[in-house]
Order: sequence, then structure tokens, then C-alpha cells
Amino acid sequence: MEPFPDHFMEFHPIHGTNVRLDNSGTQATRVESFANGVCFSKHPLKPGEIFLIEIEDKELGWCGHLRIGLTTRDPRGLEVVPEYSIPNLTDLGDSWVFAITRNHNKIIEDPGVQEAAEGGLAGGQRLGRGEVEDGAGGEGKAGGAGNSMNPKTFFTDSHLYIENFRIPRDKLVGRSRPGRYSHILDDLYKTNTLPPTARRSRIGVLYVPKGRDLADMHIVINGEDMGASAKGIPTIQPLYAVVDVFAATKCVRIVQVEYGFSSLQTLCRKAIQKHIVHRMAIDWLELPEALKHFCMYE
Repeated sequence: MEPFPDHFMEFHPIHGTNVRLDNSGTQATRVESFANGVCFSKHPLKPGEIFLIEIEDKELGWCGHLRIGLTTRDPRGLEVVPEYSIPNLTDLGDSWVFAITRNHNKIIEDPGVQEAAEGGLAGGQRLGRGEVEDGAGGEGKAGGAGNSMNPKTFFTDSHLYIENFRIPRDKLVGRSRPGRYSHILDDLYKTNTLPPTARRSRIGVLYVPKGRDLADMHIVINGEDMGASAKGIPTIQPLYAVVDVFAATKCVRIVQVEYGFSSLQTLCRKAIQKHIVHRMAIDWLELPEALKHFCMYE
């Protein structure tokens, strides 16, 4: 199912006071402290459309990591951008934001877990079985989960399927920086062996319609669907993506996902990568520097 044509994703010009965006509006860096790093998508998401970011840089000395989710609150209507996505933004209501932990973040369906009044999980809960991390903005309790992904399926499937939507897996998986062991590290990203909060990890959020004017929110980490992290989200109002560049997460970049026909640049990259042993070999090819960079980093 192809729900929409490709379009360029950007961060909203309204964001936390400690955030600086680059000229393209696709890179968000927290320039000081550990808070006031809340960002939004520039436009509301469509059903099945993923807002995908990559962790580009981290900062030692802080506890806690990236938070991501959805909100019905138009950033232009905020008197001030909340200092924290959890609990400040979620306490305003109509926002569902989750903290990404160092451990696996898979959601396990538990009939014993009481859901929110509207049928969904309350905003601001923790995903997965990650250990409790100190940090301002209070995170929820840990749950239990395990990595049930079949690696064989991952390597052979070209798309990630969530309900009736399919997302090209090509851009969903993190990639290490080019180096001697890149070919080994890349496989660790693919099988979610590395922590979700590692540099170069790719984390996305989307929603899937479930009945009339309701939807489930899904978080995707390095190509793996973590399950419905929030259920029964009302879709009467537009839903914006929320990314909180919090604490140990210093800088994130939006990764553009191609749903339709691949661009010529992407086709060139796939052809080149198909005929090399690992990405270090790209440096030896007689190619334009811009194309080399695209092949090595995407």
C-alpha cells in the first residue's frame, strides 16, 4: 500500500530554546544543558508515514536518552515549547511520547496492563525492559520484552510491513561510520544487537488507523517494529511527530524515506554497494565525493 507521494521531511521552526537547526531544517542539535530540546515535525504526518531520525551525536555525563512520539498540538499554538516532552508536554494532554532506553524496546501485549480511558496507553511511559535511568522529566516504569525478530526474515524482506502499510527497509537501518569493521557493525544494527541509543541508530514513529477516528502509534528501531506503543489515539486532529533531543542524545538528523520509485541517486548507491565487500572500498573508487559520502553514510 502506497499511502502518499514522497515529500521532504523537516523539523518545525518552533522548537525548544536549546535547539539549533541546520540550514536544511533536517538536523537538530541541543547546544547546551540537557533539556529544552523538544522538536516537532514541520507538517502533520499522514497515516503510515514514518518520521525517521538518526542519532548523529551523543554527550557524555547525562542520564536518559532520546524521547519520541506524537502530539495533536500544533507547535504554532504553544505559548512556550515545554522544557521536557515527559512530563511537561504529555501533561498538557493529547500527546504520546516514550523514552528510548539502552535495552530492547519491544512492546509485549499484556492483557493485565490497564490502558488509558480512551483505550490507549498513557503518554510518557517507558518502552521495553530498559533499566531505570535517572534524569529530569520522570520516565514511566519498565515492562518486559525480548527480541523475537527472525534475522533471516530481516535480511530477505525489502519492506517493513505494519498493518496495511509497507515501508522500504533500505533507509530504516542504522549504519556505522566507515571504518575497518564497518561490515561487522552494520550487521549488528540490522539485528538490533547494538543499543537503540547508539550513534547512527535510526528511530522512527508513525501511526496506523484502527477504526473510526482512532489509531495506534508504532515506534520503529533500526528496521524493527516495536509494536503498538500507544493505542486508541484520536485522529480527528492532525498528528505531529515529537522528537526530544534529551540528555545523552546531542544531535539527530532526519532520514528521508522514499516510498515510490527510488531516486537515481539511490539506485546508484544500491548498484555500487552491491559490488563491494564493505564501505571502505568506496574510497578507492573514482567517484564524485558527494556520491561517495552518500554511499558510505546512507
